[in-house]
Amino acid sequence: MDERVASAIAHWAPRFTANGVTPADFARVTASIDTWAEWCAAWVAVGEQHEELGREALKEGRLRSAGEHLAQAAAYFHFAKFVFVEDLDQMKSAHARAVAAYTDALPHLDPPGRRVEIPFEDGKLVAIVRTPYGEGPFPVVLMIPGLDSTKEEIRSTEQTFLDRGLATFSVDGPGQGEAEYDVKIRGDWAPVAEVLYDAIGDQPDLDRDRLGVWGVSLGGYYSVAVTAALGDRASAGVALAGPFNFGECWDGLPSMTRDTFRVRSHTADDDEARAVANTLDLTEAAPRVTAPMLLVFGKKDRLIPYQQAERVHAAVPGSELLMLEEANHGCADYSPWHRPRTADWLAAHLGGDVGDPSTTTPAKAGV
Repeated sequence: MDERVASAIAHWAPRFTANGVTPADFARVTASIDTWAEWCAAWVAVGEQHEELGREALKEGRLRSAGEHLAQAAAYFHFAKFVFVEDLDQMKSAHARAVAAYTDALPHLDPPGRRVEIPFEDGKLVAIVRTPYGEGPFPVVLMIPGLDSTKEEIRSTEQTFLDRGLATFSVDGPGQGEAEYDVKIRGDWAPVAEVLYDAIGDQPDLDRDRLGVWGVSLGGYYSVAVTAALGDRASAGVALAGPFNFGECWDGLPSMTRDTFRVRSHTADDDEARAVANTLDLTEAAPRVTAPMLLVFGKKDRLIPYQQAERVHAAVPGSELLMLEEANHGCADYSPWHRPRTADWLAAHLGGDVGDPSTTTPAKAGV
């Protein structure tokens, strides 16, 4: 087993299993892989099995099961490609499978979702909107993934917000997911914030006046930048595992992470990629945040030193810091310690429901 596969097995299991992969499948797939070159194809093969279950359920009219299977397949296809930048053709093929499976799952999720396409510069950003059952417009959480995550990966986190009466607007931003081929990673998210704010305002079932921002990993950097750019138009923000300055973390990053950043920043080599990473810097943006902000971080983060979170905390006025002493990057290994609390925190600030779950509207998805 080569070093990259061994590292994947050692560090990624909590993230995969918290976001749609069964523990048995994680063990089965990773046990079958000896070299990194086999990674993408192995996950695609198992994703196809789950997709087949979903297509069969669709034919039989078992719509709830179809949505569950297809969304799970999308997660497997996503994890096939998420840092697999050594073979871009394989990566793009797996990504296309993830998008297609998730798009077909959306009408049958509980609650359902829909795509929103947003023109931006030379390409487009794509978001998924999901709303709780009942009468809107609903308070909404703008959800921003990280360097190697996409909107297809964060469904389980969406559910924590939906269960509390908050809608979700999960977007592939510059350098992410469907946007990564045409729109490169950028440090300045103020123009992105404006485009997304307008797009949310175009959705009649979303209440833009009760807007929260959530992001994970590099999305944690972006969430601070967006919250700062929106000023008093944002009601609250959450940054999970986000850096203060990504360039300062560069030398400690695994080679796969640096290579992924290089590809998604559309740069030619490691030095150019590092230069872009240095532009992801909150020195100017962080002091401009006016909304309440919750920072969540794992002290054993192997990618971003925890001192980066302390710098964000010091720079963002009035921010709260939840430091999980034993958690790793993204804190997926300690999800119960932060996901419910984060959802409650946002619901309290946005006017959602943190009370009796028996008062929520029953699910209405198909059988």
